[in-house]
Amino acid sequence: MSTGPFLYDDDPAPLHTGTPRNRNGLIIGLLGGTAVFSVAMVGLMTLWNGNGADQSREVATVFTSALSQGDLTTSYALVCDDVRAAVPPEELAEEYLQPGVPQVTGSESTEYEGAPAELVTVRWDDAGAVTTTELTVVPEGGTKVCGTRLAG
Repeated sequence: MSTGPFLYDDDPAPLHTGTPRNRNGLIIGLLGGTAVFSVAMVGLMTLWNGNGADQSREVATVFTSALSQGDLTTSYALVCDDVRAAVPPEELAEEYLQPGVPQVTGSESTEYEGAPAELVTVRWDDAGAVTTTELTVVPEGGTKVCGTRLAG
């Protein structure tokens, strides 16, 4: 080792001489802000996308409109897996189509195989001859039509 004059003979000065500051308020504020933002986004999603009944009526409207116009590709894309397994695309109209112009008139919450579902009422008006059906609409990888029956 060398002995001699050094450029700095004193001990180094401490880098932090003051008392440390408590930053817990910032962390708590960020966590609280994140929680408030999350709750607000869930609320806005419900307003933007609508609730289950709104979505079910919209899917039933698109399904019956496509079916009545002969668009089997669109209507078959809106049926659940159980219907796909039992009904080929070319027979879908035989199962679901009624004479006349379809109009969705309402919906009611129900259950389908133990899961929440909607019964959507569809009014088919054929120049005064009216047929009413109920479509069972379920949340299955999106909202899907999973059955029909005559109402009344």
